[in-house]
Amino acid sequence: MYLLDLSQPYAGPMKPTRTISVTRLIPAPASTIFDLLADPRRHVALDGSGSVVGVKSAPERLFLGAKFSMNMKMGAKYSTANKVVAFDENRCIAWHHVARFVWRYDLEEVEGGTRVTESFNYDKPWAFAIIRTGFPERNRVAMEQTLARIEELVTS
Repeated sequence: MYLLDLSQPYAGPMKPTRTISVTRLIPAPASTIFDLLADPRRHVALDGSGSVVGVKSAPERLFLGAKFSMNMKMGAKYSTANKVVAFDENRCIAWHHVARFVWRYDLEEVEGGTRVTESFNYDKPWAFAIIRTGFPERNRVAMEQTLARIEELVTS
């Protein structure tokens, strides 16, 4: 007689979500870094990918549920409409565009400054299109450059 062990997932372990994260210790207070991230007019200066061209429309300061659009260029010019989906003052801010891929910044004050983690979550069935183009790995490099730019902006 064979018994089915229902305590274990029958299809094997779940695959981890599709998320890329980069972390950097920045010698500045979390509030200074958060103020930069919450100001969409400053996103051009902090973007390490070179794809953010300017603000199309946005509030002066982001908040939970805020909608903002950015003019972009990655080969061709286009614009994105974004929505803030996480906002915890001086700790976390995140937004997504129509494809619902999420860009997130987590801030943790530690000795010597703030540990900043930028994450990109592309855990959607339609992510195959960006996976085939190598976008996730290119995004990791851009995220490292973004965190370096944030450090430069808040420490100079």
